Amino acid sequence: MDLSTVWFVAVAALFVGYFVLEGFDFGVGMLVRLFGRDDAERRQLIGTIGPVWDGNEVWLITAAGAMFAAFPGWYATLFSGFYVPMLLILLALIVRGVAFEFRGKRDDPAWRRRWDLAILCGSTVPAVLWGLTFANIVRGVPLAADHEYVGGLADLLNPFALLGGLVFLAVFLWHGAVFVALKTEGEVRVRANRLAARVGPLAAALLAGFLAWMLLDLRRTPAAAALGVAAVVAAVLAVAANRVRREGWAFTGTAAAIALAVVALFTALYPALLPSTADPAGTLTVAGAAASPYSLKVMSVVAAIFLPLVLLYQGWTYWVFRKRLGLTRS
Repeated sequence: MDLSTVWFVAVAALFVGYFVLEGFDFGVGMLVRLFGRDDAERRQLIGTIGPVWDGNEVWLITAAGAMFAAFPGWYATLFSGFYVPMLLILLALIVRGVAFEFRGKRDDPAWRRRWDLAILCGSTVPAVLWGLTFANIVRGVPLAADHEYVGGLADLLNPFALLGGLVFLAVFLWHGAVFVALKTEGEVRVRANRLAARVGPLAAALLAGFLAWMLLDLRRTPAAAALGVAAVVAAVLAVAANRVRREGWAFTGTAAAIALAVVALFTALYPALLPSTADPAGTLTVAGAAASPYSLKVMSVVAAIFLPLVLLYQGWTYWVFRKRLGLTRS
């Protein structure tokens, strides 16, 4: 593989890490307001992701930085054509981060309810918009021969993209419910298992339908098809594991389903980066949009030095905070 392909794989791996880790963050954030019955339960839910949520967002920052450095044309076209959803994602993540920090600053139920609503919105909006964005990346968007986006916002709201948004929302909510069951004790754990048992089959069915649409109608490759089937199998196994209250295996299954589905999306996309539905000459490809070979070499050396350190640190963080959380009422 040449370095441009290596960095395409690296960007895909970074988004896999982001969606697997931030996915349960988003799911837990949705559940804080909808699932927590009182302030004590909501604090318990937030506590499950409190030590890790900000570290999980580093994967997105790194993925965006890698796109900018390795594929500047892809970065420019994507962030200009998808300006509205990207801006909304950024604003939602800012609101969500502020809400986590400010929620406990005042002992006032009304104050906390407002921030709980901000956490709900700041978790739901990115989940939906990331699904919409990646569905459009795989489907393709109107690009001119100079790779400029020539469509409008309505072009991004096509049926396949809307299904993608719904799939990401359902799968992340399921992933979050399984994570809550894995990380809590008592009544919250039991109820989280029940919720995951209700949401899981629907999320798995939506994921299967989305991948089938992509593989049968848009981008059919043997490797992507195999990965898509593996993602659905992982989702089904996660549903089965949750039914027998094996939270660890269920979480492994939801994480594997997300990872395999994202890899299937990137595999179906390759060697394109952003297909054009208006002019085939406008399609961005890995080879055509890559930075200079020297830039890719420097990036590869830097990544080889620092990436293992970052992974070790994040792994250590999860190990330190691996225990279940009980319910504390003040």
